[in-house]
Amino acid sequence: MRILFVKLGSIGDIVHTLPSLAAVRRALPRAEISWVVERRAAGILRDNPLLDRLIEVDTKALRRVPVSGETLLAPRQQLRRLRASTFDTALDFQGLLKSAAIARLSGAKLRYGFSREALREPASRFLLTKTVRTPTRSHVIVKNLSLAAGALGINVPADPSEFEFPIAVTTEHENEAEQAVRDFETGFAILNPGGVWPTKLWSAERFGALADELWTHHGLRSLVTYGPGEQELAQRVTGASRSGRAQICNLSLKGFYALARHASVYVGGDTGPTHLAVAAGAPVVGLFGPTEWWRNGSPRSADICVERNDINCRTDCHRRACSQWICMDIEVERMLHAVGERLRRAREFRTVESERFA
Repeated sequence: MRILFVKLGSIGDIVHTLPSLAAVRRALPRAEISWVVERRAAGILRDNPLLDRLIEVDTKALRRVPVSGETLLAPRQQLRRLRASTFDTALDFQGLLKSAAIARLSGAKLRYGFSREALREPASRFLLTKTVRTPTRSHVIVKNLSLAAGALGINVPADPSEFEFPIAVTTEHENEAEQAVRDFETGFAILNPGGVWPTKLWSAERFGALADELWTHHGLRSLVTYGPGEQELAQRVTGASRSGRAQICNLSLKGFYALARHASVYVGGDTGPTHLAVAAGAPVVGLFGPTEWWRNGSPRSADICVERNDINCRTDCHRRACSQWICMDIEVERMLHAVGERLRRAREFRTVESERFA
C-alpha cells in the first residue's frame, strides 16, 4: 500500500501528526509512506526513518507577485515530484482547500479527510472521496489518530503515554544542545517567550522576573530560546532579569528538541517550540490565552496549563489582535507556583520509575 500524508505546516501541526505516522508505520510495516510538507516547515521531518519519501513544496509560489517564468516553474516541478509515485490513499490532516487540492493532484484513488464539522475550510470536502468523523472536543493528536484509524482500519493508541513522536536527531544536534548548557552545573529551565500571534505572548518583563524566581526558589538557570526575528524579544527577557541567571539561546529545530529532552522544565505559549518540548518529554507549563489547551496543549495529565478562565471573553476566541488583551495578563507568582508543582510531579514520576526498575 502506498500512503500519502498531507500535513503542510506549521511546526506544531507537524508535531501533532507524528503519532499518526508512528501508528501507521507500526500497523502497516510494509506500506510505502510519503509526506508532503511546506519547505519552510520540513526540517523536523527530514531523515525520518519511518518515511520513505519527503516531498517538499512551496504553496506560496503561485501567490508571488510579480509572476515570472521561474515563479510558475517551481510549482510544476513540485507537482512532478508529487506524482512520481502512484498513491493508493492520501490522508489530508490539514483540512484546507490547498491540502485537499494537493491530495487530489497526487492522483491517489482514495482521499480521506475530516468530516465537514471538523474541517477548517469545509469547502475542501468536495475534493475528498471519503471523510472520517472524529471525536468532538478532542486533542488534535487524537483527532489525527482517529483519521488514520478510520481511513486505514488500523488500531491506534488511546493513552497519551503511548503516543510516539519520531524525530531523527543526529550527533550534531546533540552537540548543539550540549554546547548550550556547557557552563551549567545544575538543572535548567527553558523559557520560550516567542510566538507568531501577539495575543499569545506573555510579557518579556514577566519572563525575566520568572527567571529570577526560578533561580531563587529552585536553583534553575534559564535558557531563553528564540527563533527567526525573535532575538530582540529574548534580549528583553534577559535584560529584565536581575539575577544574571538567564541567557539567550538560538538553536536549530532538532537542536532545540535535543535540548528539551534534558530540561528540568519548559515554559512557553501555544507555539512550535512548546509542541516540540512536549514531543521531547520535557515537563511543560503552558501559557494559553486565545487558543485551547485541551486541543493544542500537552496531552499528558502531568503537564500544566496556566490560563485566565475568570474573564468573560476567554472562550477560545482565536483572535490574533485584541483591544482588551487580558487573557495573557497572568501574574509571575501564579506561574512560579505552576512551575513548582510541575517540578514536584516530575520528581515523583522519577521516584516511581526508579522503584519500578530497582
